[in-house]
Amino acid sequence: MNKIFYILILLVGINFTAFAQNKTSASDDNAPAKLINFYPNPASSTITFEFTKGYDKSYSLEVYNFMGKKVYEVKRTPTRISINLDDFFRGVYIFQLRDKNGVIVQSGKFQVVK
Repeated sequence: MNKIFYILILLVGINFTAFAQNKTSASDDNAPAKLINFYPNPASSTITFEFTKGYDKSYSLEVYNFMGKKVYEVKRTPTRISINLDDFFRGVYIFQLRDKNGVIVQSGKFQVVK
């Protein structure tokens, strides 16, 4: 009885492993277009956010540290924003681009190295 149970567990595990390996990732055609690019990443002194297309002055850009505390915010975004990182500690930061209703349009992360 124990041998049958172990064989059954082994077969189920192999099937799930095969399924996970055959799973295809989403194609770039289905991915939403990026509205904003940022560079350099990792950054040491400044980081620049630049709109690629779909620019709207009502967007706001918020930057959070990894603990979730808001450390920077721009209400009406220009087409290019350069943020001075002198007051930022070393670590990972999250940015959120929000529309006028507060809905997150795009988010991402960048690293500050010093």
